[in-house]
Amino acid sequence: MTQLRVDAQENRARIVDAARALFAEEGLAVGMREIARRADVGPATLYRRFPTKQDLIDVAFAEELQQCRRIVVEGCDDPDPWRGFSSVVHHLTVLNSQNRGFVAAFTAQDPDGEVRSTITRQRQELLPRLADLVRRAQKAGALRPDFTMDDLLLVLQAGRGLFSVRPTKAAARRFAEIVLDGLRAR
Repeated sequence: MTQLRVDAQENRARIVDAARALFAEEGLAVGMREIARRADVGPATLYRRFPTKQDLIDVAFAEELQQCRRIVVEGCDDPDPWRGFSSVVHHLTVLNSQNRGFVAAFTAQDPDGEVRSTITRQRQELLPRLADLVRRAQKAGALRPDFTMDDLLLVLQAGRGLFSVRPTKAAARRFAEIVLDGLRAR
């Protein structure tokens, strides 16, 4: 990759910062022109650096994707499957509550069905690990036997509502505690 001029680097940084802020505040529905406007660059500058919205989404959520990966890997590596599962739910709920767009980006399919985005590739790698953690927690008798991976998606989508109500870590932790209490096998 060639080194960008200083002004081009600054424009790119402003675009990414604007995208991060708008995706966190409004979700993925925000338009590219709005991002360009917030970054104080022209649409041509934005599209020169990010030819597609997915390219911008991948860069804007790179930090959250790393955090998500760390959360899932650490939870799945925990020898106690319930503790690992609980950790994943707690930490993903907190991460999710701070950024309205990340879970939408993480759960979205690539529009043409081809795996092109970094986020999709990471999801395809992490979901089987999570499914294995769920099976281990169920086998240990800790997690409800009727729990499915779709239920985890439902929990994450419900947690997105925290952003509009009271996006605090304490509220996210409390939500996760309530959810986990309902998911524990009786």
